[in-house]
Amino acid sequence: MTQLKTSIARLVDGDQGQDLIEYGLLVALIAIVAIVGVSTVGNTIYTVFWSSIGQAV
Repeated sequence: MTQLKTSIARLVDGDQGQDLIEYGLLVALIAIVAIVGVSTVGNTIYTVFWSSIGQAV
C-alpha cells in the first residue's frame, strides 16, 4: 500500500509527462485544423468544377 501511495505521489508531483501531453495536444490540434482545411478546400474545388461542368452540359 505504501508503494502505491509513493507511486501516485510521484506521478502527481512529477512533470516528466507534461511535455508528452503538450506535444500530443499540439499534434491533435494540427490534425484537426488540417482535416478541416482539406475538407473545406475539397468541397470548394468539387463545387467549382461540378458547377462549371453542369453549366457546360
